[in-house]
Amino acid sequence: MDRIPDLRKLVVICMALHIAAAIVSAESAVPNGSFEQVQGDAPVGWSRARWAGEGTLATARVGRTDAYSVSIRSDQGADVSWACVVTVEINSRYRLSGWIKTEGVVAGSGKGALFNIHNIQPVQTAAITGTRDWTRVEVEFDTGFEDSVQVNCLLGGWGLSTGTAWFDDVALTLLQRGEVPAPRITVDAAATGEPISKYIYGQFIEHLGRCIYGGIWAEMLEDRKFFHPVGDADSPWKAFGAGNVVSMASERAFVGKHSPRVTLAGGAPAGIQQAGLALKSGMTYAGRVWLAGDRETAPIRVSLAWGPGAADRADVNIDRIAADFSAYPLSFRCPSDARDARFEVVGLGSGSLSIGAASLMPSDNVEGFRADTLALLKELDAPVYRWPGGNFVSGYEWRDGVGERDRRPPRKNPAWSGVEPNDVGIDEFMALCRLLETEAYIAVNTGLGSVENAVAQIEYVNGGAETQSGRLRAANGHAAPYGVRFFGIGNEMYGDWQLGHIPLAQYTARHNAFVDALRKVDPSFRPVGVGAVGDWSVAMLRECADRMEFISEHVYWQERTGLLAHVRQAPTSLRAIADAHRRYRRELPSLAAKNIRICQDEWNYWYGPHVFGELGTRYFMKDALGCAAALNEFARNSDLFFMANYAQTVNVIGAIKTSKSSAALETTGLVLKLYRRHFGVIPCRTETTPTVDALAAWSADRRRLTVAVVNPSLRPAEVGFELRGAQLAGTGSRWIVSDPDPLAYNDPDAPARITIREGSVRDVADVLSVEPCSVTLFALDVR
Repeated sequence: MDRIPDLRKLVVICMALHIAAAIVSAESAVPNGSFEQVQGDAPVGWSRARWAGEGTLATARVGRTDAYSVSIRSDQGADVSWACVVTVEINSRYRLSGWIKTEGVVAGSGKGALFNIHNIQPVQTAAITGTRDWTRVEVEFDTGFEDSVQVNCLLGGWGLSTGTAWFDDVALTLLQRGEVPAPRITVDAAATGEPISKYIYGQFIEHLGRCIYGGIWAEMLEDRKFFHPVGDADSPWKAFGAGNVVSMASERAFVGKHSPRVTLAGGAPAGIQQAGLALKSGMTYAGRVWLAGDRETAPIRVSLAWGPGAADRADVNIDRIAADFSAYPLSFRCPSDARDARFEVVGLGSGSLSIGAASLMPSDNVEGFRADTLALLKELDAPVYRWPGGNFVSGYEWRDGVGERDRRPPRKNPAWSGVEPNDVGIDEFMALCRLLETEAYIAVNTGLGSVENAVAQIEYVNGGAETQSGRLRAANGHAAPYGVRFFGIGNEMYGDWQLGHIPLAQYTARHNAFVDALRKVDPSFRPVGVGAVGDWSVAMLRECADRMEFISEHVYWQERTGLLAHVRQAPTSLRAIADAHRRYRRELPSLAAKNIRICQDEWNYWYGPHVFGELGTRYFMKDALGCAAALNEFARNSDLFFMANYAQTVNVIGAIKTSKSSAALETTGLVLKLYRRHFGVIPCRTETTPTVDALAAWSADRRRLTVAVVNPSLRPAEVGFELRGAQLAGTGSRWIVSDPDPLAYNDPDAPARITIREGSVRDVADVLSVEPCSVTLFALDVR
């Protein structure tokens, strides 16, 4: 009798589970999977993606059920798709399904028309070719620990296909929600790896956007040598006065191809001005202006104005000028803050006034560098800086950047937009390294540059004062050689975007010729060859192993929708680079008895709008988590990664962001600072569940075990912790970088929202508590 209610309960439970399962399996995670919501020329939630070839992607009124579908057409061959990023449950099973219609589709070197999951290879449906009416295809897959996937409506697929395909009613259905293992870390403190090279905390600065000019260098005036004609759309300078009073004169130009000439009518002030300057209350601003002209052009009034009134300005009056260019010193003190101040050079006499160059810096600059940026660079404490590029170096003439600064020619940036004033060259870069107590890593131009030019450059840097280039360096005020050890032999020469790009077989010979010539000048320098995992790195290691000590690799990551996926892509890609180089070491005879380690001399996230000038993307809390996971991966492979240079340090995808008057550490900069100061140096074998990223490392004296934990979750976690090979004392320190919002950020013009918070921990045993969306570094005392 008592068993009947139990059976009824069981039936009810089974029915409820069946209904719940049916509801789950009926849900599609794909937004706008039938493409009925259209905005502009694309369905809402979908974007175009291209890997190879050319195709036309459109919305089409050829819907299978409703009005719309999407179409892809290619006559020449394409590997393109309509793409949609979808958040999914981790460790779960899904079905991807949809309908495809084709007309004259030929697979070619690809597969045809199909659906696939871009970031979980090789998940793909059957491909449709030929001419077919609407056909349903599907594939089931496990998400593993991907919390977002990219669904592609694809024509091509690992090759080029032709024809026309329509796609409709795309669905991603959850079939089974898997279990997520509790976060856990196991450390074997007795199993240690190679010491972590300090150089993995390196930085990279390039002549690009506001990295150097507008970020590190203190010059406030843009185009101060008048590369662009005054009044031109690209010039920050405007004419001051009635009529057409300013022209550009090429004869007797002070520097570059021309200088502004102001025609004064007598009694009518005329000149040039630049607006948009930011001033701080109580700050003194110093500079100079180069002037030449007729005697009657005086007096000349140079002003810094911070408001519309006569009292809202400071003037420097120059009562006499000469026919030849001379420099006139300037000094202004500002009594109030201003965000749109003006710098003016105005003639009050008659005749002709020529302006050669102008300069203005806050008086707290340190040898020409911004004091606020310099202070943050010191906080990063990077042990090495790579310079001057980057793509820039392949068109850079280093001689443009030495000598009297005002006389250095302005150039169009050879690789990026904007003007290169050449105010920061070798000597300024070495001064920055001295101020930061860091080492220099200089890339030489193997793109458009010659071997002879590179030889002269390394002689300028490291040659004795008796050498030809060494004499030039001494004449410029630096008698002693700089003693730079690291030189990059080119940059990204594998890419057709690189100035001077040549085929791989030719480049290996070019690399060898450069190194042979440079070694004759300085046999002790340490060459870094250009690498790119795959055929390029293999050929470089096979043909150039005797002429490189290190090989470079570059990697950048885009934004991923899911927090876990966004973070995990960083260590995953670095692990793939390390695995490839381990394979090269096993397979290439040229590497026998050699230890050519990796310089990952460009790495970072790179996505989003340019808030801080060219490539000036903003970074968020989720990017800090990814950078911490990357640092963990560098340390896990400490036997391979010798150097890593975060790209780029300031503004341009930078760890530091500046406005015209303020500077702040980005979330990524906080993580770099934290690891550099507090993470250990001897890595320990560390195993984790996939929902956390962690690594343990001994301090140099082995008195403390540091454990870095990345929690890419919106929930706090009690992380199980097992330690073997050592015994904890139960006490220690803890530093936290966190914010519950993955999109939280710091801004230079606002108080810091995210900081490094320090505290102590007690009774540490088998659990480490971490906050949501956090990087936590523990330094645990051992017995």
